[in-house]
Amino acid sequence: MAFATEKSVKFTRLWAMPNSRTYSIDGMAEIIHRYLRPELLSIDPFANNSRLATITNDLDPDCDTTYHMDAFDFFGMFDSNSVDVVLFDPPYTPRQVSECYKKFGKTVNMETTQSSFWGKLKKEIARVTKPNGYVLSFGYNTNGIGQELGFELIEIKLFAHGGAHNDTIVTVERKIQTKLF
Repeated sequence: MAFATEKSVKFTRLWAMPNSRTYSIDGMAEIIHRYLRPELLSIDPFANNSRLATITNDLDPDCDTTYHMDAFDFFGMFDSNSVDVVLFDPPYTPRQVSECYKKFGKTVNMETTQSSFWGKLKKEIARVTKPNGYVLSFGYNTNGIGQELGFELIEIKLFAHGGAHNDTIVTVERKIQTKLF
C-alpha cells in the first residue's frame, strides 16, 4: 500500500560533536524537551543512563534506569494506547544489536540482526502510543515508525558530525490512527 502526503515537515540541520550518549549531543535537549512534559507518561526502552522519560529501561544492569529488561518485554508492560511520548533510541545497526546482546549474554541470531528486529519494536511502539501521542526516533535514517502504523511525520532534525561520522537524525511523529490495534 502506498501513501502520499502533502503536509510540510519541519526540517533542521545543525552541526554538533558526536556523542555515543545520543541525548548529550549539543542541541538534542531542545527537541526532546519540546515534546516531553512532566504531566505526560513518557517511556524510553533504550535509555542508557538517561532519566528524561517518566519510565526508563536498559538491558545493561549498570545503567540507572527504572527497569533492566529486553525492550520487547518492557513494551509488554504497557496497555495499548496508554503512553503519551516514546523516546526510541535503539542500537542503530545490526552490528550494534549483536554487540549489545552478546555483551549481556543474550542470544544473537537472524531474528535479532535483521530489519524485522526494528519492525517488531515499531509495532509495539505503535500499539502503546496514545492517539495524538508522539514518538521521537533516533538513528541514521528518517524512517521513524511510519504511516503504515498510523503515524504522521512532524519534524526531522539532523545533527551533522563531520568527517567520517554518520549524522544522528531525530524523526518526530504523531500517532493519528488507532484502528490497527
